[in-house]
Amino acid sequence: MAKVYAVIDTNVIVSALLSRHSDAATVRVLESISKVGICPLYNQDIIAEYRVVLSRPKFCFPQDLINLIINRIVKIGKDSTRIHSDETFPDSKDVVFYEVALSKEDAYLVTGNTKHFPNSPIVVTPAEMIAILEEMGL
Repeated sequence: MAKVYAVIDTNVIVSALLSRHSDAATVRVLESISKVGICPLYNQDIIAEYRVVLSRPKFCFPQDLINLIINRIVKIGKDSTRIHSDETFPDSKDVVFYEVALSKEDAYLVTGNTKHFPNSPIVVTPAEMIAILEEMGL
């Protein structure tokens, strides 16, 4: 079965966990990692950011849930290297997500903050990612 390679921005995971709507695009993206469809790309910097952000006290996410999500991403995903980009970013912490997405041809970066990244066809919103998956029959 076909897979879509994608880097999942931390804000997508946070939004999915905070959502009260099971059909929200962020929830569906997170579910696509667990079921079929998305093969997440990551590196250790991304995993570290997931852990730090998801563990913030303001979110109150249970540590078991954080571990479950991160372990699932690592288990079914692909540890990828960064491909240097000369693009400029409003927040230097976002560069790693974009550069890891560049590591695999036809990969995407799924984010709720598209303005934080270069205007590129690889940068998509959660809703756009769901549309891509649906077009592929996933």
